[in-house]
Amino acid sequence: MTALDTVLVANRGEIACRIIESARREGYRTVAVFSDADAEARHVQLADTAVHIGPAAAADSYLNAARLLEAAALAGADAIHPGYGFLSENAAFARACREAGLVFIGPSAEAIEAMGNKAESKRRMLAAGVPCVPGYQSPEQGDEVLLAAAADIGFPIMVKAAAGGGGRGMRWVACAEALPAALAAARSEAAAAFGSDELILEKAVVDARHVEIQVFGDSHGNLIHLGERDCSVQRRHQKVIEECPCPVMTATLREAMGQAAVDAALSIGYEGAGTVEFLLGADGAFYFLEMNTRLQVEHPVTEMVTGLDLVALQLAVARGEPLPLNQRDVSLTGHAIEVRLYAEDPSNDFLPAAGRALRWEPPVGEGVRADHGLLPGQAISPFYDPMVAKIIAWGANRAEALRRLRRALDNTLLLGVETNLGFLQAALAQPMFVAGAATTGFIEQAFPGGYVTDPPTEEDCVIAACLQHREAVRAAETLRHSGAARLQGFTGHRQIAGDYRYRVGDREISLAVSQTGVSCYQVTDGGAQWTVGIVAEGDRGDARVKLGRVIYPVRYAIADAASVSLQCGGKSVVLVNQVATV
Repeated sequence: MTALDTVLVANRGEIACRIIESARREGYRTVAVFSDADAEARHVQLADTAVHIGPAAAADSYLNAARLLEAAALAGADAIHPGYGFLSENAAFARACREAGLVFIGPSAEAIEAMGNKAESKRRMLAAGVPCVPGYQSPEQGDEVLLAAAADIGFPIMVKAAAGGGGRGMRWVACAEALPAALAAARSEAAAAFGSDELILEKAVVDARHVEIQVFGDSHGNLIHLGERDCSVQRRHQKVIEECPCPVMTATLREAMGQAAVDAALSIGYEGAGTVEFLLGADGAFYFLEMNTRLQVEHPVTEMVTGLDLVALQLAVARGEPLPLNQRDVSLTGHAIEVRLYAEDPSNDFLPAAGRALRWEPPVGEGVRADHGLLPGQAISPFYDPMVAKIIAWGANRAEALRRLRRALDNTLLLGVETNLGFLQAALAQPMFVAGAATTGFIEQAFPGGYVTDPPTEEDCVIAACLQHREAVRAAETLRHSGAARLQGFTGHRQIAGDYRYRVGDREISLAVSQTGVSCYQVTDGGAQWTVGIVAEGDRGDARVKLGRVIYPVRYAIADAASVSLQCGGKSVVLVNQVATV
């Protein structure tokens, strides 16, 4: 057994927080690392010690192995947990940790290398008898060779980067005429992302599900699986919604897929947490895709259904202990669904967004879990992956888990930056998803014209105008009673302008606000008229607003004199008063 005392987490954001929390519960001292952009980040505040490792750019900080090893030495760490992403599947880093006398909380460098290249891993799996998608994975990479291989496989096919994943270097090709351009684009993208332009070809399995098996091995030869996760809902080949168990899984199919995953891991002498990914066809046939030699982003759904702490298990295996359970001990109870909350613009091809989290309140509730690394007021940096949180819900069955998750998203508050929250709400409400019928083509099928964010309503504008007017009156009152006002020659109470104009798409909505009571307002747009009452107001930007006969709970943030971010009815909008900006 290896005595471990201090764990350095070589990562950032939600996964760094997640690992730190489990490690501290297990009695370890924890060390965070941070770049210039993350000096005030949540993971830094959670850890016992934090070490600065460089500038904001990941290449100069979180991807700099030498700086990470220096930080471990400086903080007296005896183990490094890489999390996911960054250097988590870098064999050279795993080897460097062990050469430095540090325990790398993950598989061996040799196991990482064996599965790190899609072509090599597929050759190994074929040799081990693991079902694989028909394809081409040989070293010969000339266009003529690949064109001939594609003709033998049959279209449509997938072109994939051999050295990486995450959707980079990946192209779906419908016919031979489109293949040369796809090869050139995939090579260029793969070389930039992974330093290798090697490609593989695979038969495209139509209407397939992306199903993965969580495996766990120890140094005593024990290797088990912990059931499956369905990760079919993806945009640009990156997962967005994951659940456990798979809605169409049967006991017989789970046993077969689980055994194939265990065989795959055993073939490389795997230790620690790993995930074997498969495509599951509509006919029940399944095919090996790849193995991720690390903890997955979506591991919480497995934890909620199995009752296991996978990070605690990783730490136990890293100490040299045998797994505390065997395959017969593994049971799946209930259902869990996870969504990934991204700072991105779903209406603009899901492009990443950056900004300051004016307000951030993760949801709470029965069966609800939120993994995140965000603090209120924190800037969401453009330097890193735009995922800011994972919202997970468990239920006794899938319907209950889905109901709880939809409610949790309605209560998730992130103001100040564009997010995919509305898209997630819309996706979970799609009949295809509700029925458990989503495949890897779900987003294209459910949103054939792309996802379009619902524009603010006129009622949203009315509420925003009242809140902004209320804030302007408060600011004037503060100025009137301050010494600074008297010094500047202001006396008396100035009338606050009540004109507000918002652009909603191609339309402008002009409103006039007048206060008719302590918390009562009259709003007109030249024709229609609304009576608005603030019936209750908290001290953190929470209010209950009566508009007509309906009372709406509203959560808001006013960043400046012009703009207001508000969430009402589970929908978030940002409105800018054009009158204040001219």
